[in-house]
Amino acid sequence: MADALLGPAEIRELAARLGVAPTKKLGQNFLHDPNTIRRIVAAAGLTADDVALEVGPGLGSLTLGLVGAVRHVHAIEIDPTLAAALPTTVTAAHLTVHTADALRVRGRDFDPPPTMLVANLPYNVAVPVVLHLLAELPGLRGGLVMVQKEVADRLTAGPGSKVYGVPSVKLAWYAEARSAGKVPPAVFWPVPNVDSGLVAFTRREPPAGADRLAVFAVVDAAFAQRRKTLRAALAGWAGGADAAERVLIAAGVSPQARGESLTVAQFAAIAAAAKLSGPGGKLSPSDAQPEEVDR
Repeated sequence: MADALLGPAEIRELAARLGVAPTKKLGQNFLHDPNTIRRIVAAAGLTADDVALEVGPGLGSLTLGLVGAVRHVHAIEIDPTLAAALPTTVTAAHLTVHTADALRVRGRDFDPPPTMLVANLPYNVAVPVVLHLLAELPGLRGGLVMVQKEVADRLTAGPGSKVYGVPSVKLAWYAEARSAGKVPPAVFWPVPNVDSGLVAFTRREPPAGADRLAVFAVVDAAFAQRRKTLRAALAGWAGGADAAERVLIAAGVSPQARGESLTVAQFAAIAAAAKLSGPGGKLSPSDAQPEEVDR
């Protein structure tokens, strides 16, 4: 079966044989269109030397497309029944299946180290998974993920957009992201009630001057009260509105601006200015696990 892609009949037959029914809890919508699989693999820009990381392989539709395109595939599957069945469906020596929660994996879990993330992500955890993996796997040079269209819009939004927010800025810390097109509901089983979107991203160096936790604390504070000016929104973080204003001016950012107008480099400049002036810059509660914030 490793050479053939799965269509609707094969997906349903495989699910029935395994006694598997897609669950909303795990965000499962199984991809069953070979043309969409080919489109994703082609759009990902993979090379024969790449090591692909797939999250939520499910019944193996995308996995079958990936094993023919790269040197090695790591597949992370939280459902033990699906994880156990995957090597039977995808009979490739260069496939490693990890029965694990993608939000809990660490870089040391993967040999060889992944270089590209290519996945049809479970919608309910798409943003935290992407951010966690980028933080844990510095060898990822980029990727292509399929997510709910609304989430794709947020991940690829730029400053000034109505949907620009925490996910947009945090992904921009790691990578340059762009939309790679839409995917209709009909290619999934069960059919979701929303369109999906493809997000392509390429790793880049983060802005200099401040570390990730410090920058993400500023981002969280700015968007927790996104309609307020930064002078007001960052007051709690900085130790008062006057302190926030001093930091913003030192960073070259207008105290009257709002978070939705700032680039990731400007957020980094604010964190760096706070570090230099030492006014406070307290970490928000979310900074224990900053990758899991999704507003």
